[in-house]
Order: sequence, then C-alpha cells, then structure tokens
Amino acid sequence: MLKEFKEFVMKGNVLDLAIAVVIGAAFGKIIDSLVADVIMPPIGMALGNVDFSNLYINLSGGEYPSLAEAKKAGAAVIAYGAFINTIINFLIVALALFMVVRTANRLRKQQDAPAAPPEPSGEEKLLAEIRDLLKARA
Repeated sequence: MLKEFKEFVMKGNVLDLAIAVVIGAAFGKIIDSLVADVIMPPIGMALGNVDFSNLYINLSGGEYPSLAEAKKAGAAVIAYGAFINTIINFLIVALALFMVVRTANRLRKQQDAPAAPPEPSGEEKLLAEIRDLLKARA
C-alpha cells in the first residue's frame, strides 16, 4: 500500500497540481494586496475618498461608525464593499490567467507548426521521372 501511495504521489499530475495550488495561493495574496493597496485607494479617492472595504448596509438598525465595529457588536450587515473588492480580485485573476493561457497557446501553436515536408529521396525523384515519361508516351 505504501508503494502504491508513493507511486501515486510521484505521478506528474499530482505534483503539478500540488505546485499549482501553492503558487495559486501565493498569487491570490499578491492579487489581494494589489487590489487593496494599489487599485482601490485611487478609485476611492477619485470617488470622494470612499473606502470600499468599509462600505456596508446595516440591517440591525443600530449606528456603527465602521464595518469592523458593526461586526464586533454582532450586527447583521451586508458588506457590499468587500464584495466589490472580491469581484475586482476575481477580474484581475481571470485576466492574468487569460494572458497566461493565451501565451501558452501561442507557444504551443509555434511548436506544433507543421515542418516543411522532407526533400524526396533520390529513388523517389527517379520514380517520379519514370512516371512522367510514361505519362508523356501515353
């Protein structure tokens, strides 16, 4: 059983998947930082110093100065600002993956491009000449 498990783990697909998960998790953190620290502040500033991560609808009726305090108090809230950030994260990840797949497809097409047909051998050339001479006689 241990031998079978070792063979399973050492297969290329399992290792590729494990590497993809680790890289994907790291990439997700990079995208989260890009959205929260680079993209959203200028958008918020352009819209009148709006902090998207702090936008929410309070369903409980109480007054809370921030989303963190509303959550701390256990108030029912709809945190639509966090949802907006998540949508932007998704769009950036989707765009990045699209660019990677597009590049990989282009490289694959270049590799799979048909090679020029090989030059006919001397024997094939001679047979073609004989064929042409026989066609000319008929």
